[in-house]
Amino acid sequence: MKASTLRRIMNLWPPFLFTGIRVVRISNDYREVEVQLKQHWYNRNYVGTHFGGSLFAMTDPFYMLMLLQRLGSEYIVWDKSASIEYVAPGRGVVTAKFRLDDITLATIRAQTSDGQKYLPEFTVDVVNAQNELVAQVKKTLYVRRKIPKVAPAKLEDTLAGPGK
Repeated sequence: MKASTLRRIMNLWPPFLFTGIRVVRISNDYREVEVQLKQHWYNRNYVGTHFGGSLFAMTDPFYMLMLLQRLGSEYIVWDKSASIEYVAPGRGVVTAKFRLDDITLATIRAQTSDGQKYLPEFTVDVVNAQNELVAQVKKTLYVRRKIPKVAPAKLEDTLAGPGK
């Protein structure tokens, strides 16, 4: 799928559309994504700062989506776990930027080449307009290369043995 198409779809996806989360940019090669959250009356908590769930949601699917696009259909990629540390009150517009580099992709391919699972960890910072850290999210993904399915042998071929 083209990155621009996915960006449009994500911006219309109800969990993002109705929380003020906006995907600003997805690079054509799916190596970079930028997401913003604008503060509104409906995503503000009791003390007037960003609702923590919205800060977490803005970081949720992106590393998984990026890896699925970069690795291709021969891989299984799932979110395994995540945690968030709230560092400072978030107000106004906050931004999260996701990046995948060649070393990370090569490591994932090497670790999964024999069909074993690999659990890469990623960290993404959520920053305010002054580039001050608001929250830090740590994500662990599950990645495994699919094992090619071998066509089962016909029963008569098995019984006949080699050379028939």
